[in-house]
Amino acid sequence: MTTLPPSPPSPLSPLSPTDRTTATRGRHRMVEDRAALHALLAEAMVAHLGLVVGEADEAHPVVLPTAYAADPEGPDEGGTLYLHGSVAAGWLAPVLAGQVCVTITLLDGLVAARSGFHHSMNYRSAVVVGRPRLVRDEAERARALDLVVDQVVPGRSATLRPHTRKELAATAVLALPLVEASLKVRGGGPVDDEPDVAAGVWGGHVPLRLVAGDPVPDADAAGLPVPRDVAARAAALGDR
Repeated sequence: MTTLPPSPPSPLSPLSPTDRTTATRGRHRMVEDRAALHALLAEAMVAHLGLVVGEADEAHPVVLPTAYAADPEGPDEGGTLYLHGSVAAGWLAPVLAGQVCVTITLLDGLVAARSGFHHSMNYRSAVVVGRPRLVRDEAERARALDLVVDQVVPGRSATLRPHTRKELAATAVLALPLVEASLKVRGGGPVDDEPDVAAGVWGGHVPLRLVAGDPVPDADAAGLPVPRDVAARAAALGDR
C-alpha cells in the first residue's frame, strides 16, 4: 500500500491565494495568518460541506454538517482537512466528481448596535475550497479516523478498541487540501454612526462561549469512573 509523502510544512504561507477565497466584502476582517486558521480548526467541532448534487435541471446545492479533523502537516498541499462520511451517502459520488466548499464557524458574541443596520455577530469563520480525494491508504485512513475522534475528545482514540473491518467498510474519509482557504474574524463592539452614538442609545456586545456540563454516564456505565480523557474535555470546556 503506497503512503502519500507529506507536503512541506508551510506555516507562514498566506491564506486566500486565489480569487475564490478572497473576500469581496469586509476585507479588513480577513486574517492571512495560517496559524490562526489552524487554531480555529483545532477548536471547532462541526464543519459544513457544500456541494451540488443532481444533474441538469435537477441540480441543486446541498450543505451538510459533518465531523472533521485537520492535520496541518498532512499529505496534501497546505495540510489536510479530513471529512467523515458514509460510503452509502448519496452525496459521496458528486463530492468526488468536482469542487466543494467547506465552512467552519465559531460564534463568539452578539453585537447590539444603536441601529438595526449595524447589528452583527462576533465570529471566526474559515472557508476551504478545493477538490477532495477519497482516502484509500490504510495507514492514512486509520490516522484520519483517530483524528476525527480526538477532535471531539482529545486523546480518546488511544483508549478505544481498533475499528472493525465492517466499520471501516461502511466509513468514507475525504481529504481536502488546506492550501486554498480564507479566514475572517470579527471581535469587539458595534461600529455605529456618530449621530446614533450621540443620541445616547446603549450599544455593546454579549460574549458567547461553548460550556460543557458534567459528564452523564450511559445507563449501562453507571457506577464506572469517568475516563480521564472525557473528564479532561468536560473540565476544559467547563472552565471557559
